[in-house]
Amino acid sequence: MKKILFLLLPTFIFAQSFILSNIPLPKTYIQNLDPYDCDEACMQEYLDNGMVFSFLAHAYNKLDDTKQNEARAMFVSIFNLGSLHSGAELKIALLLPYKKIGKYAASTTNATFAYLMTKSHPFMIQSYKIENEEIETLQTTLEKIRKDGFNYVIAPLTQKGAKNIVLLNPALNIYFPTINKKDVPTNSAFLTFGAIDYDAQSNLLLKEALSPLIIFSDRSQTGKKLALYQEEEFLHPKPPKEDVYVEENATSSFFDTAISVFSQMEESKVVEEVETLETNETNQTDFVEEEKIVIKHFLSRRTSNLEPYLKDKEEIKNGSFFINTPIVKSGMILSQLTLYDVNATNVLSTQINYDPLLLSMTQYIDRKDMVVANSIIQHNNILIETNSLLGNDIVYDWINYTTTVGVDYFYSLITDEDRIYTNKISKNQMIYDIELLQPSRSKFIPYVRPIRLPREDANASLLLEEGEE
Repeated sequence: MKKILFLLLPTFIFAQSFILSNIPLPKTYIQNLDPYDCDEACMQEYLDNGMVFSFLAHAYNKLDDTKQNEARAMFVSIFNLGSLHSGAELKIALLLPYKKIGKYAASTTNATFAYLMTKSHPFMIQSYKIENEEIETLQTTLEKIRKDGFNYVIAPLTQKGAKNIVLLNPALNIYFPTINKKDVPTNSAFLTFGAIDYDAQSNLLLKEALSPLIIFSDRSQTGKKLALYQEEEFLHPKPPKEDVYVEENATSSFFDTAISVFSQMEESKVVEEVETLETNETNQTDFVEEEKIVIKHFLSRRTSNLEPYLKDKEEIKNGSFFINTPIVKSGMILSQLTLYDVNATNVLSTQINYDPLLLSMTQYIDRKDMVVANSIIQHNNILIETNSLLGNDIVYDWINYTTTVGVDYFYSLITDEDRIYTNKISKNQMIYDIELLQPSRSKFIPYVRPIRLPREDANASLLLEEGEE
């Protein structure tokens, strides 16, 4: 006689809302009435024949077979199966400055919820919305979080909010998916930082850059800081360091000082820096390396015509362009590079422009020489699909991705289960690998460095793709 399975409660339909209801979702329970054991072959037979509930009746623990366990996790999420763990409820709080982070107040909540939905462990998520990131507001809210029994907090804050929490030094496990530890030095063992490293991405991209380097940035603090960092690194490349995250109490730096100066610039002004590299002392000849040139433009939101910067500008011919602008502005820049026949060697960009919109809003001829750095490398199909059901993206949206990585980290700490994401953690900073990609005709593909022949003169360069005659 075949198995008879009972569904004690109905399954549910996913719905999206900014405010999570405090009414618990109905659970689905599957009772196993089979008196016989079921091995991997038996389980696979159930899956092959579409006998999902017979499969789930036996799949009450993690399975050794990777594909079968992936199917199990997906069905646990879809059918909201009742907990198979007897441990205490898993509790995670979300600290949300909704006026500062906008849509991410909802999407980071969804990313947290989607992850925990794939686990057959009882959990509670509670959102704590704050009007601002002032130290008094944060202190009051963190005290309430602790009083409510939460010891783990996901906090998608801005740099200001993270710095204020460092000053408060709370004895709570707090994960910042939006902040890199480089920007908020601290020795606290309770605070973990999850943002990607734009500086490390810039370093890798600059290895592909040729002089002149023309940098286009918006006027946000991130845009200005990136432009200054890229300029400095291009002119004075530093050897890589093992310890990237320097612990120090200094509150100002060269970049912070320079940003305050550049914030006063008018859009029409262009900052150019030319530096001649010193003669190689180890060389017995009088050979001097080619000078490096950096030209920076800071664009306002209103800027839509780049003719003054691009048309008939001999000094930028065959140069490398580094763009630190949002996707729409980046598309405009790419199209006008073609329009004004700039003949750029390549166009470089960090994670900012790893976005499928780039493929639909630009022509292939505009983006064919573009190189994009990406740190969203580890993928889990179950989490991708579960997020998709909630209208969430963890494939291209790096904040949703780093939030998911953080929840996975907390889940491992609480339950002592293995992490899904295997990123290393160095001094409380999540470390992400970096890959270089090119936006092809229909998708992002791995970047292959072209063969470059030496320039015949300062204004000419010849690039040959591998295999090109």
